[in-house]
Amino acid sequence: MAGLLLLCTAALLLSLPGGAIPPPEEAARMARFVLHSCEWGALATLSAQDGLRGRPFANIFSISDGPPGPNRGSGVPYLYLTDMEISVQDLEINANASLTVSLAQTPYCKKHRYDPQNPLCAHIIFCGSIVKVNDSEAGLAKKALFSRHPEMETWPKDHNWFFAKFNITNIWVLDYFGGLKIVTPEEYYSVKP
Repeated sequence: MAGLLLLCTAALLLSLPGGAIPPPEEAARMARFVLHSCEWGALATLSAQDGLRGRPFANIFSISDGPPGPNRGSGVPYLYLTDMEISVQDLEINANASLTVSLAQTPYCKKHRYDPQNPLCAHIIFCGSIVKVNDSEAGLAKKALFSRHPEMETWPKDHNWFFAKFNITNIWVLDYFGGLKIVTPEEYYSVKP
């Protein structure tokens, strides 16, 4: 019976886009894993809008760090944006932002019956800035985003969509009890997801 339970748990873990979930002591790998397992995140900006100027403003954005599958993520959160979007207008004034991604959007937390606020339902908070990608990186961003969000290819061309990335400066990991873990960008990009 214990063997069957172990086999079922392994099958559940391997069903995530990023493969098996890393152990809590590997915070940098956990951050890479959670980002690659998620297809959207909450992006918080400082509002430039009348009535909200200077206040925090969060909005949902589709993201991707690469095509689905284990070991396919770059760790770079890519976005497909238009200047018509309210949060992008905020970013034009102040490019600083934070991005939160959570395993709550995957089957993992639901199958374990973890509430999204439970630390075992891991979430990652990235701080940094949003920057347009250069021409040499645009192909990578397009492949990453359109492989997970094929509908994007059909969005209205007159909206002047562009590829951007989240330039990570700080990373906080909450994946276990006992508080946040700090991961440097160097640690984050140096681990294999």
